Amino acid sequence: MTDTPTGTTIIRAETPVPGIRLLTLDGPATRNSIGRVQYEALRDAVREAGSDRAVRAVVLRGEGGFFCSGGNVAALQESRRQSPAQVARNTDALAAMILSIRACPKPVIAAVEGGAAGLGVALALSCDMVVAAAGAAFTVAYVKIGLTPDGGTLHFLREALPRQLVSELCMLGRPVSAERLDAAGAINRIAAAGSTLDAAMELAAACAAGPAGAIGVIKAQIEEAPGKGLAAQIEIESRGINAARYGDEAGEGLAAFLEKRRPRFPNGGTGGEGA
Repeated sequence: MTDTPTGTTIIRAETPVPGIRLLTLDGPATRNSIGRVQYEALRDAVREAGSDRAVRAVVLRGEGGFFCSGGNVAALQESRRQSPAQVARNTDALAAMILSIRACPKPVIAAVEGGAAGLGVALALSCDMVVAAAGAAFTVAYVKIGLTPDGGTLHFLREALPRQLVSELCMLGRPVSAERLDAAGAINRIAAAGSTLDAAMELAAACAAGPAGAIGVIKAQIEEAPGKGLAAQIEIESRGINAARYGDEAGEGLAAFLEKRRPRFPNGGTGGEGA
């Protein structure tokens, strides 16, 4: 759902620990609803994090015990009085926000407290990994007000879930628990209520400790893989590993493995979990 009153939710960006950019949707009075102003602000914040060499991972969260409620319904009603061109500018800004997350060369991890609704579901699932609180509810209720999903909602749901579960979510508009989505493979970790930020920061720290260049290539290849045939994907991966093997990251990683020590990747990565 698109558009929400200007200033309802602000996007806060901070770096609580070196290498990790924390982006917060701060508008708890509307459960962090978002519209064109927020689309543009979040897009810019993600792009800035992606271009900052000191940032190695991004965490996205909502303030006030809820991730994001999507678009403000009162503002959506008001948008019916706008011209198609004005409405298209809103949805274009929405698309740019979502695509900025997918194009960001750094891992983006969603920390979902309480739940996500409408566009908030697409926003969470557009991230590379999702941590959700136990009992959190994911609701795609566009159908309840006679609308269809936007922001790539159906793309992300069908990418992660069986058709029957997507149909239930979108055709009935009923909440689905984080536990059920976790069992279906759409969520990386269930955390105790109130602790999703800590769990997401742990995942971000593990990513930040790894080789930034290799992780960026892996993210891009994951994004492209579903649209490629096997032979084309093998060719892409072959070019990738053949380029990477001569780089500084591989030089350090291979040497560290053979010397039985933790690697110290360029720009601050230290190997992290599983190294």
